[in-house]
Amino acid sequence: MRLLLDTVAFIFAVEAPERLSTRVDVALQKPENVELSAISLVEIAIKSTLGKLRLSSEDARKGVEDLGIRILPYTAEHAFHLFELPLHHSDPFDRQIIAQALAEKIPIATPDEKFSLYQGLKLIW
Repeated sequence: MRLLLDTVAFIFAVEAPERLSTRVDVALQKPENVELSAISLVEIAIKSTLGKLRLSSEDARKGVEDLGIRILPYTAEHAFHLFELPLHHSDPFDRQIIAQALAEKIPIATPDEKFSLYQGLKLIW
């Protein structure tokens, strides 16, 4: 089963694995099924530049490599799903990740409870 990590789940996996749920920790034992959106890398880069995150480019790259996860490119098809997405969540990065997961029909690993407001989105935590 494919699984898309939300940005915060990826950050937990890299910086504080003890904060991951057991289900996500188990999923990371099969990294061939785990993906990270390219949008998450954009979010990390922007928030790091603004001083809102401590995760560096090197840390993010090493995290992806060490965890053995695949980067899921963001496509026009994913973006078109944003047109139909209700505004339950105001964070533009999260909205793009939600649209991507819905388009790909894959669950998201996230502790963010707002994600549960989206019909048809399966959450793992």
